[in-house]
Amino acid sequence: MHSNPFTDDELRRRVAATRAEMESRELDLVMLSAPEQVFYLTGLDHWGYFAPHLLLVPREGDLTLVTRQMEHVAIRNQVRNATFIGHLDSETAVDIVARHLTGKTADKTVGLEMGSAGLSYAMGEALQQRVDVARWVDVTGMLDELRLVKSPEEQVFMRRAAVASDAGTQAAISAIHDGALEAEVAAECLAEMTRAGGTPPGFGPFLRPWHRMAEEHTTWGEGRHKDAVFLEVAGCVARYNAPMGRLVNIGSISDEDAEMADLCGKAFNASIEALKVGAEAKDVYNGWQSIVDAAGMPEYRRHHCGYLVGIGFPPSWTGGPRVTGLRHDSDRQMKEGMTFHLMSWFTETGRGNYFISNTVLLGADGAEVLTKTSHGPHITS
Repeated sequence: MHSNPFTDDELRRRVAATRAEMESRELDLVMLSAPEQVFYLTGLDHWGYFAPHLLLVPREGDLTLVTRQMEHVAIRNQVRNATFIGHLDSETAVDIVARHLTGKTADKTVGLEMGSAGLSYAMGEALQQRVDVARWVDVTGMLDELRLVKSPEEQVFMRRAAVASDAGTQAAISAIHDGALEAEVAAECLAEMTRAGGTPPGFGPFLRPWHRMAEEHTTWGEGRHKDAVFLEVAGCVARYNAPMGRLVNIGSISDEDAEMADLCGKAFNASIEALKVGAEAKDVYNGWQSIVDAAGMPEYRRHHCGYLVGIGFPPSWTGGPRVTGLRHDSDRQMKEGMTFHLMSWFTETGRGNYFISNTVLLGADGAEVLTKTSHGPHITS
């Protein structure tokens, strides 16, 4: 979070693709407010996104970025393809946008991300009341679709993020022992991810003791580890997140958990085999589920066996508030260049527990697992 990671050619490609989509929807202007979208089109990588940002993208002409004036140094250093208009804290971004567009949009169709985490209800209402347009259109998700397929430049960042993920995961495994402080394991994980080139991830890492394993989005506490530890981390480089997960046993592993670890690996491999260019998301899920069914557990089902990942700002590594999952009922087509957090998750099965997940890149010849740490079982002393 210190520089614009993208080349001018990459940014031009993205803006051109955005404008092509605008033309197909007959949009004259779009106002983007999600941090992921602003970053995708301009490369602005900072933590100033807690305050509203509005990126105005006309079908022709210059992009305009509106946010707090105090961000002018970071924007001057990072943003090369948009005009910046800053506002004082006695004003709002809506005040600036309304003045900037006065007399320019009365006959225009304008898109607004109604479902953006970067746009409050009040801000959306104010824009629609104060900016005179012919028609407002909700463009929530428009750029999300463009971001699903990663360019070669983006794939480099995903690979680098995966290296940081492996470093953090392996450091956490090494730090886990009977009586290890939860905070010490977290410190080792974060330190090694950073040393490996990582920057703060979208969220996490999630490092939970056994008795809290079923919780979804909580992390380390003030206690000491015993029995087992759930790890789910994401190395992050240039805002690209590469999640992975492992379950670590302390001292020994039960026969039931060892059996589940074997099933977990087989199911993961089945989903990898099913993940091909042209397949549908439900084909990938059904590849995973087929192994579960064959093991005599047809009642055990997951809401998905993974989801698409890439750019992510806090509080998410999924790229915003929505999750594009590999679900049993999704007909989304798999495309070359997509990247996934692919998981094989078995907890509260009644027959043992295990968990593995990896970042996976879909290439022309099939799926490539980018995170390399052994699936285990991992057993520490």
